Amino acid sequence: MAPPVPESGKEQSQSATSLFWWLWKDYLREHKWLLVAAMLLMAVEGSMLALLARLVEPMFDQVFAAGDTNALYWVGLGVMMVFIIRALTSSAQKILMAYIKQLASAAMRRHLLRHMLSLDSSFYQTHPPGQLIERVQGDVNVINSVWGSILTALSRDLIALVGLMSVAISVDWRWTLMAIVGVPLLIMPSLLVQSYIRRRSRSARQIAGQISTRLDEVFHGINPIKLNALEEYQAKRYDGLLKKSIEVNVKTAAGQSAVPGLIDIMTGIGFLGVLIYGGSEIIAGEKTSGEFMKFFTAMGLAFDPLRRLGAMSGQWQMAAASVERLQYVLNLRPTILSPAEPKARPEGSPEITFDDVHLSYGELPVLHGASFTAKAGKTTALVGASGAGKTTVFNVLTRLVEPSSGEVKINDLPVNAINLQDLRSLFSVVSQDSALFDETVRDNILLDRTDVGEAELAKVLDAAHISDFISKLEDGLDGQAGPRGSKLSGGQRQRVAIGRALLRNTPILLLDEATSALDTKSEAIVQEALERLSEGRTTLVIAHRLSTVRNADSIVVMDQGRVVDQGTHDALLERGGIYADLYNMQFKRNEDDPNA
Repeated sequence: MAPPVPESGKEQSQSATSLFWWLWKDYLREHKWLLVAAMLLMAVEGSMLALLARLVEPMFDQVFAAGDTNALYWVGLGVMMVFIIRALTSSAQKILMAYIKQLASAAMRRHLLRHMLSLDSSFYQTHPPGQLIERVQGDVNVINSVWGSILTALSRDLIALVGLMSVAISVDWRWTLMAIVGVPLLIMPSLLVQSYIRRRSRSARQIAGQISTRLDEVFHGINPIKLNALEEYQAKRYDGLLKKSIEVNVKTAAGQSAVPGLIDIMTGIGFLGVLIYGGSEIIAGEKTSGEFMKFFTAMGLAFDPLRRLGAMSGQWQMAAASVERLQYVLNLRPTILSPAEPKARPEGSPEITFDDVHLSYGELPVLHGASFTAKAGKTTALVGASGAGKTTVFNVLTRLVEPSSGEVKINDLPVNAINLQDLRSLFSVVSQDSALFDETVRDNILLDRTDVGEAELAKVLDAAHISDFISKLEDGLDGQAGPRGSKLSGGQRQRVAIGRALLRNTPILLLDEATSALDTKSEAIVQEALERLSEGRTTLVIAHRLSTVRNADSIVVMDQGRVVDQGTHDALLERGGIYADLYNMQFKRNEDDPNA
């Protein structure tokens, strides 16, 4: 695991060594022999340039100047072999590197997603989906591209540069020194450029996340956008982000081009000095034209690997910005954990108890000493105005959030004493906005269950009233539900959710406004399926429509995070208070209206 780092956006000291160590121990070590093979191929490819430069001297002195026919053939054959070997090794190492990079990026994305799934729900309240998608996709792409380029530069270009400089030195060390005398002067400018690129790259990654977030919100909110004529408004907001992206990426590209550009200038000045000094030696007969061409070819061929090595620092700064963002996420830890010595989960339909539970979201208090009991095997309804804390009760019960004080028990066993997976395996949830995936209807019901036979599935389809509509869908059970279940109606989505709950067959059922968004006909069908689902289970129901909870065994009345009353429908009406006010508001005008 990567070392602790602060949140993305804060300056950090990173090095190429730390990047490769992180990549190596977590993602590349298992592919070490493939990497070794690729690096050897790169080394052979790089060394071919030095051999080519060495062949230039006999080509000029023995073939062109002396007219040696035998030399013509062996020099020509040597040049041909250099290019053949270079072509073969280049192709082979590129294929190997592409394979390794794909494996590494898949492992990185797999690791990131599994880690993100382990984090608390509060993490997703402060990190939009688009930003997270960009970290898993965009940042991994940047890192994967850069480490491959850096490894290629070190394995191929560095060897090519060393070999070519050796050839140049073998001709004349003074010429070589003259050609590269300006390179040390680039150190300070390159350090300034690196810092600049890091800042711009960090901004570029953040803007890329904002763009992904904007697209995610546009595509998921397409109907409200159309209904409110917000197409132009959303397009302008997207255009604004694109302009920022263009600006910051052009600045990043300008920074990246600075060091190679400076190398070009310094190399040009060096070549001018060599040409004047070396040319005078050739005229004086102290050096042959073959030697000069050998030197000139070696330095000319060294030009490209030198520029690539110079650009490597800028590429690293781009990767460093993405590494910061990924390491920030990878070093976050969930705070809601299973106990060190968990107790066995309760069996059967259990009793649920809230005892003086307090909870705040940041500075906002939500629960103020909430206390109530939901009897085993009975239906308990939670009612109250919006913001009363009803949904928070569900979140505390399932440990999506932790209370600041108080205790929640299932059969006298505190929920935080149960293994987290065992605890959540006690619940089935049907909510107003049932989460369906862009998969087949069958997959949405089974949710990776492979132990369900066709006969059992058919019973579930009948009990949840899915059979009533499934035959009318294209491809039936094997038809696509669409993004977030968009190919199904609200009532159909609810029935799929009920089918899931029936298959889970858990002892506790949580219903959160399960019928509030449905028309009267769909509500009646879903309500019947819910009543069948509730049989023999401890059921907690959140509802604004009191028509759906009048028959509950017990009704808990909540107000501003407190439990202010509990009893049956008739008892609460007789006592008066908040429940009676809610009831009168909904039913006073026409108590017998079935559509109320």
